Amino acid sequence: MTNYESVIIARQDLASNQLNTIISDMSEIISKNGGQIVRVDSWGLKNLAYRIKKNRKGHYFLLNISAPAKAVAEYQRILGLNEDVIRFMTIKVDEFSKAGAEDSKETNEVEGE
Repeated sequence: MTNYESVIIARQDLASNQLNTIISDMSEIISKNGGQIVRVDSWGLKNLAYRIKKNRKGHYFLLNISAPAKAVAEYQRILGLNEDVIRFMTIKVDEFSKAGAEDSKETNEVEGE
């Protein structure tokens, strides 16, 4: 199977249960088409560089996906139709990045000192 990393930016006014629903729906689409979501990292609510669809902030998620190309194509099609998703980007990678959410928190603390 091919490895993909996908970043999803969801609207700022969504509740946590709505965000979980989006991620579980995407996981279901991938699994129905013969793939799996290896890891989901929530980066939280962050400021956008510029307004997108009248939003100044967005909830960021990073998904590591191991799936065939047809599963990712269907995943992207559904994301494009979802009104709660502001932007998304999926790229093919050789291997998943080793840095997790814990590593990025440590580097932010060091930079802040």
